[in-house]
This record gives sequence, C-alpha cells and structure tokens, in this order.
Amino acid sequence: MPQTATDASSDALKRVNRQVSATRGSFSRNVNIPLLVAAVLLIAYGALVIWSASLTMPEASFPRHLLGIGLGAVLGVLCWRTDLRGLSNITTPLLILDVIVIFSPYIPGLSYNAMGMTGWIQIPFIGLTFQPVELAKIITVFVMAAYGAQYNGHIETVRDYVKICGMLAIPFCAIILAGDLGSGLVVFFSGAIIIMMSGPKKEWVLSTIAIIIGLVALLLAADSVVDRLLGHDVLLKQYQINRLLVFIDPTADTSGSGYNLMQSLIAVGSGGFFGKGIGAATQAGEGFLPEAHTDFVFALLSEEFGFAGALVLLALFALLIFSAIRVAFRSSSLYLKLVAVGVVGIWMFQLLENVGMCIGLMPITGIPLPFISFGSSSMLMQMANVGIVQSIWRLRSKTA
Repeated sequence: MPQTATDASSDALKRVNRQVSATRGSFSRNVNIPLLVAAVLLIAYGALVIWSASLTMPEASFPRHLLGIGLGAVLGVLCWRTDLRGLSNITTPLLILDVIVIFSPYIPGLSYNAMGMTGWIQIPFIGLTFQPVELAKIITVFVMAAYGAQYNGHIETVRDYVKICGMLAIPFCAIILAGDLGSGLVVFFSGAIIIMMSGPKKEWVLSTIAIIIGLVALLLAADSVVDRLLGHDVLLKQYQINRLLVFIDPTADTSGSGYNLMQSLIAVGSGGFFGKGIGAATQAGEGFLPEAHTDFVFALLSEEFGFAGALVLLALFALLIFSAIRVAFRSSSLYLKLVAVGVVGIWMFQLLENVGMCIGLMPITGIPLPFISFGSSSMLMQMANVGIVQSIWRLRSKTA
C-alpha cells in the first residue's frame, strides 16, 4: 500500500526522536551531568555573592570576576577535550615544573606584590596578575597520581612508601618556604589522599601521622627558640602564630589578631535563617569584616542568605564532590582515578578550611572558597579542575 501522509510524518517523528536520544546519550557519555550542574550552580551562586559584594565594596570588581569565569570556562573546556593520560609518563619534568611554578613569584620581572605579599606574577604584555600556587596544586596532583599508579594499588615495601611520601614533601616544603602555609596544607592533604588510595599498609599511615605530629611540635618549639636568638621570624611568621593562638581562644585578642574571627562570627550569626538579603550585609558593607569577598566570603554569604543559603552551598558542594568520587570509581585507569581523587581532596580541604575558619572551627588561613571567592587565579584553576574530572569521565573506559 502507498504510504500515507500520516505514516510519513510518524516515521519522521520517530527519526527525530532517535536522533535526540542519540544526542542525549552521546552527551551523557562524554559529560558527567550531575558534576556539570553542581559546578555551574556554584559558579552562578558565587557570581551572585560577588555582585552583591560589589554594591558596597569597590575592590570586589564584578566585571573582573566575570572575566575570571569566562577564561576559566575556556580552560575547563580545553582540559575536558585533552587526553590527560600522557602526563603519567613525564613525572620528573612535571615535578621540576611544579617547583619552578611555586617559586616563580620571586623571578625578577615576573614578581608582583599584592597586599604586602609576594605570591603573584604579572603576565608580560598583558598586565594581568596570577597566583602560581593555584596551578602548583593541580600539577602536584598529577605528579602524585603518576607515582601512586606505579604501584598498581598496593605499595609493597617501606622503601616505596617513603619514596612516594618524599615526592609529596618536595612541593609541600617548597610552598612552605615560599611563605604560603595555607596552600601548602591544601597540597599536603590532596597528596596524602592520593598516597592512601595507592595501597600503603595501615600501620605505615598511622606511624606517619604520629611522626608528623611529633615533627610539627618539635619545629614549633625550635622555631620559637631560633626566632628569639636571631631576633626575626624564621619558619612561622608572627601573624601565623597569632592566628593559631586566636583559634585556641577567640576572645584572647578581639581587637587585634582575633578581630577578623569575631567579625566573621557576628556576620554568620546575624544572618539568621533566611539572611538579611542581597546588599544588606552590614558587617561587610560597612567595613567591619575584612576580606569579605575573598577569605571570609562564607561569612558574607551567610549574612546575606542565612542558614538556608549556607545549606544550599553545602548541598551543591556535596553534589560536586560525590559526583567526582563517582567519576573516580568508574574510571578504568588507576592513574586517572588517582587524579580525580586528588581533585576531590583539593575541593574538600578548601571547603572545610574556609567554612571552618569563618565559624571558628579551623585556624584562619588565606584559602579561598572554591567557585565562590573573588579571585581570577582560583576561579581559573577550579574550573580547570572541573574540566579535568570531566575528561576523566570521558575516558573512563580506557585504561592505557
């Protein structure tokens, strides 16, 4: 029988449906949708917070924040389309590059001083500034994942365990020598997670923790003695020691070292359940809370959006982190699995540290809140991390 117009339209509709289904299937095979949704919503939430801060704080430049998002999106897509498995074969060059990046702010002609700190570089001919330690965090993850993957999920000897711990000590000590304790802790935490996922024995890990605690106590005692003898700070700066003392007793110096913490606690508490509203954060808007758009952005968010807004933030981070963990478990490549674990470590530590310091549960450090804090360097690298995890999802069935 000849095909009727109704039959022809039905066949066309079926073909369209098949094409749409194939497109959706291809997209979900190449892009982890929950991870993408979480990242996009966090970026949008952060943009809202920074826009709100820009209404009363000139230093919170919203156009510059949008520039960071735009450049980060380009970098994220490039990372997503890149096959990262080849980096597992160039561990030594990556480690050398890592150290160079960490100390690049001290290279004449590149160094840029911001807020009294030499932690930035100024890119020649462009004039934009960049904080290299943010890049060093990611490079360290690739280096540690490559070393960890060599043991195929089980570290057999103490010598191998000491060797991989020594590899982590190189960038960690370099960052500490460069004067950035907070970023050093991020590198240490993400690298330690990679080591633990590489298959060491439990007693080795417990022994390492005990040794680290002992060394920290010894170094703090020795640093205090050496400082008095030489008359200047050697390992820990005085402001870092003051932050530790304030963490132990927030009321010890409310007008000095403890001022930031007390103002942060006031901001978080005054937000109530639903917050004061956009642009109505008095602690930040009237200048009581320093660095409200960077280090203490969680306090600003809590004051404007309240406990409910903080819960939304934590829920989005939970979706992001658990989606990345799922990507790690689904990957057939041990190397890429460890890279994903390292990225999760970066996100987890920075989230816990930034939120914790704003509510008095962690010592104050200059660690930004991923996707939320103002700062193009952090935004670029966090969006690159999203692209890296998406690349791992795209390559999840490939082992080589």
